[in-house]
Amino acid sequence: MLPAMDAMHVCQVGAELGEGPVWVERESALWFVDIKSRRAHRWHPGKGEHRFWATPEQPGFIAPLRGGDFVVGLKTGLHRFDPQACEFVHLVHVEPHLPANRLNDACVSPEGALWFGSMHDPEEDPSGALYRLDADGKCVTLDKGYVITNGPAFSPDGRVFYHTDTSNRTVYAFDRPEPHKLARKRVFVRIEEGAGWPDGTTVDQEGCVWIALWGGWGVRRYSPEGRLLATVRLPCSQVTKIAFGGPDLRTAYVTTAWKGMTPEQRAGEPLAGDLFGFQAPAPGLRPAEIQIIPTYNGSRRA
Repeated sequence: MLPAMDAMHVCQVGAELGEGPVWVERESALWFVDIKSRRAHRWHPGKGEHRFWATPEQPGFIAPLRGGDFVVGLKTGLHRFDPQACEFVHLVHVEPHLPANRLNDACVSPEGALWFGSMHDPEEDPSGALYRLDADGKCVTLDKGYVITNGPAFSPDGRVFYHTDTSNRTVYAFDRPEPHKLARKRVFVRIEEGAGWPDGTTVDQEGCVWIALWGGWGVRRYSPEGRLLATVRLPCSQVTKIAFGGPDLRTAYVTTAWKGMTPEQRAGEPLAGDLFGFQAPAPGLRPAEIQIIPTYNGSRRA
């Protein structure tokens, strides 16, 4: 029998669509977003402090910049976010020709580049794509044909890249022979019917891939070969993503959601949308910060 663990309640958030947790070492804090309520959240476990900032549009993700500030993926593109001033400065348009799309989920490559995806907000058309942001401000298309892109993540040596096609219950693996190239796209894991849909993914120091299950009441850990190793159970059905944090990177923080639930379903899941955590069997990878970012010479603010 596979080992199973239970996650513990960490912080009351009530996020409609909690997503994209990322541990920020310089603050010893966890950042994440509530996409539908248009908020960026910070949980500081050492202080027991929870704060949030309003965002001007739906935030698909938040990622730390080297030296301070963050990049937030909003509907109109990538923005630089200064929490001290609560200011959003537009950096790059991504898909102005696709008004029904929005940005969704991201990660930072080992060399400090932002990799992120887009999705069809009504969740019907395969208009979403996977992008990499280059220093010249160009968003390079790496893969396309997704209704919902999710869960970008890298192996510990950076030579394997994982990306999720949520609607088709599939997590893909790619070889990355060079920092800017992907090759040999293949199925890593398909989630079986009735087990939920794969959402965000995260990789630990042993190269194992953690997959959050939307509608699946938990998180799964898979070996680098795609073998199911363990399951973590949550008291919420809509589990979105985990991030490793804490001084030893062994605390796995889990975001959840209540999006689309009926009043009766919400009553049955009173903790839906809150933040959870558990002690992982292996530490996570050290969080990367964005180092490759275009210079913005204007003063436009969102």
